Amino acid sequence: MKAVCVFLAEGFEETEALLPLDIMRRGGVNVKTVSVTGDMAVKGAHSVPVVADMLFEDLKEEDVEMIVLPGGLPGATNLDAHAGLEKLIMSFASAGKPLAAICAAPMVYGRRGLLEGKKATCYPGFDKYLEGAEYTGNMVEKCDNFILGKGPAAAADFGFALLEELAGADKVQEVRAGMLFV
Repeated sequence: MKAVCVFLAEGFEETEALLPLDIMRRGGVNVKTVSVTGDMAVKGAHSVPVVADMLFEDLKEEDVEMIVLPGGLPGATNLDAHAGLEKLIMSFASAGKPLAAICAAPMVYGRRGLLEGKKATCYPGFDKYLEGAEYTGNMVEKCDNFILGKGPAAAADFGFALLEELAGADKVQEVRAGMLFV
């Protein structure tokens, strides 16, 4: 069964990984956390340990519906350095499949030239890595197959944008109301 995959590297921003994950699961989306560390337990940027659903080594590309990269440091740079994840991202990009990232993590796409000619957002200062993109500074930016978020304060909006892409606006309204985001 296909799943949205939230990739966790040592030093990921906890809010940017867990709030969008929670929103999508509330909306009935199959979401899996995937550790790229070789260990099921991954420590976030603020020393919060999270036990992933699976290891990257056990992931099959055909089972991935969407790639989601949380930011945080050094989480985003650790994701950027992972060769297996890079291969998966490039395969998704060439097929026009959905790619999402928030905070510092859009640099993973930007450094590979995947955002060239597209509107994009990220944590201020990381826009220098968005090669050829038009930096908007918006809290959430959706362009073609990319959904990007600015930073921790955008985590809920980012999660709702992902849910809308996957399950539609009616589901977003239902989940927003249940979470008291009215």
